[in-house]
Amino acid sequence: MRALGALLRALLSSLRDLLPIIVVIGFFQLVVLQEPLPQMGAILSGLLLVVLGLTLFVFGLEMGLFPIGESMAKAFARKGSIFWLMTFAFGLGFSTTVAEPALTAVAAEAAEVAAEGGVIANNQMQRESYANGLRLTVALSVGVAIMLGVLRILKGWPIHYVIIAGYLGVMVLTSFAPKWIIGVAYDSGGVTTSTITVPLVTALGVGLASSIKGRNPMLDGFGLIAFASLLPMMFVMVYGMVLS
Repeated sequence: MRALGALLRALLSSLRDLLPIIVVIGFFQLVVLQEPLPQMGAILSGLLLVVLGLTLFVFGLEMGLFPIGESMAKAFARKGSIFWLMTFAFGLGFSTTVAEPALTAVAAEAAEVAAEGGVIANNQMQRESYANGLRLTVALSVGVAIMLGVLRILKGWPIHYVIIAGYLGVMVLTSFAPKWIIGVAYDSGGVTTSTITVPLVTALGVGLASSIKGRNPMLDGFGLIAFASLLPMMFVMVYGMVLS
């Protein structure tokens, strides 16, 4: 009964979150464009599926992903093994990013555009090679980023110093990277922080900061997502330089 109540609360929360989107689309379609919504039945069915999917996703995060992320971080902190903690951080960042649907979509689109623009040969093998190389590069960068974030928590480094140094590196690489890869690199930093990566990485940071004496979860537990957004831009620009 308690689980059913939590599921209903998640459903109401999803409806509330989607309501502004529905209002905006309805206003511009009916008031500005003054046209009826095409295929009303399909739109309503799709909206229902979105609400149910979002509800189940959020409910699953609260039940499974957040607790397991925090518990594993605390277990690694108790174990006291820096090697295994870093290995876990890299594996978590790499595996969640490779599985990220948004990254897969962007990599495939970037491969199509690169082929049409003459950057790579316009055939299936080259497009798949480019897309897979981009995905692996971004996944590798996120794995390194999570390791860096975990090291920051362990050492207590101020986050703004690391972020400033990272963006200086982005600015320098932008001056040398091929122009055709810069936009893809900048977008890669955004698509990595999506539905799969964010919950687990956030839980890892909070759980680790909660387990280490002298660390504040609010001050030290967050910030891993910033690293996961920053390093992919640098790695993808280097990837473009290698391809050139």
